[in-house]
Amino acid sequence: MQQHHDIAVVGGGLAGSVAALAAAAEGWRVAFIAPAPPRQDGRTTALLSESIDLLSRLGVWEDVRGVSAPLRTMRILDGTSRLFRAPPVSFRSSEIDLDAFGYNIPNQPLFYVLQEATRKSDLIERYESPLVDAEQSDGAVTLFLEDGTELTVLAALAADGRGSRLREAIGIRVKTWTYPQTALVMNFSHGIAHADTSTEFHTEQGPFTQVPLPGKRSSLVWAVRPEDVDAILALPRETLNREVETRMRSILGAVEVEGKVQAWPLSSLIADSFGTGRTMLVGETGHAFPPIGAQGLNLGLRDIMQAVSTILDAGGPQNAAEAVRSFNRQRRADVTSRTAGVDLLNRALLSSFLPVQALRAGGLAALSAIPPLRLLAMREGMTPGWRRSGLAKSGSQRL
Repeated sequence: MQQHHDIAVVGGGLAGSVAALAAAAEGWRVAFIAPAPPRQDGRTTALLSESIDLLSRLGVWEDVRGVSAPLRTMRILDGTSRLFRAPPVSFRSSEIDLDAFGYNIPNQPLFYVLQEATRKSDLIERYESPLVDAEQSDGAVTLFLEDGTELTVLAALAADGRGSRLREAIGIRVKTWTYPQTALVMNFSHGIAHADTSTEFHTEQGPFTQVPLPGKRSSLVWAVRPEDVDAILALPRETLNREVETRMRSILGAVEVEGKVQAWPLSSLIADSFGTGRTMLVGETGHAFPPIGAQGLNLGLRDIMQAVSTILDAGGPQNAAEAVRSFNRQRRADVTSRTAGVDLLNRALLSSFLPVQALRAGGLAALSAIPPLRLLAMREGMTPGWRRSGLAKSGSQRL
């Protein structure tokens, strides 16, 4: 027997949970296909103010504010030993009249809060059986689950990640590429207060990025060569503490790494299109890239706001085909430009080619020395096309 809903969200991670809540906030009946995640996520996510506003409108921000830390300064330091080295660059939220760029939030508490909110919603029906196939027609999307359940919906949001089953079922191909890097992720306490400052060291192996947590604690994303991962994970804890402190130039004093260190291979992905038929791709289903510049989940949440906005503009889920065409057109410039930008910066860090090193150093020097350019970079980094009456304004009015 088929079950009917207005919209389906496939994928139970952070992006999928937010998508389900955003769809329910419009009064749509949501089928939330959300199998349990494969492992605990020890990472944190720096959500910018636009994303925090979305969480606030969905009624979940206050539940995670207490475990989050504001980001008031973002600093880039050249940690290479190359011939061309960039000067320090600091971006301060006060320069663009913001109290904070956003907040750094541990993924696992945020996940729990979002899951609880989806369970409390009368408009969200959760299905924990995985999706195995999907078919689209002119008027509906039919979803087939592993336990035999069949669902029909007027529109679908694919939020089931890089290996998306829904994306594959509807025939959207992706371009993927890998990097000679693995991200080591950990939290640590330190002796000197971070002053709400995130510091990203650019090294020959990639970014080494400290992001504030409440109190004298921070999270760390450390890009290393894959062949070095096992040796680093095997270090005695005291040796690892000294290594992290040394790489941070002791700017936060003595360091003590907390809990387990996780390793995440770095790769990128971009879809050939961001939707077809009655289905849109959101989050890492449509794009993914290394953790540089606080863009990953923020870009995914912008997908969700745009998806809801285009469905509303089209007159509701019954007109999803029209919405999908608009969504694909509107997301392309934002997603492709940010994917290309992050890829270029990461490759510039890894490159030993002197002209590339000179260009990277010169670009950061220009940001440091030219205030209007720095302000433009900050505003565009926070909200693309900020000069236009765009996504942030329309999203805030609707959700």
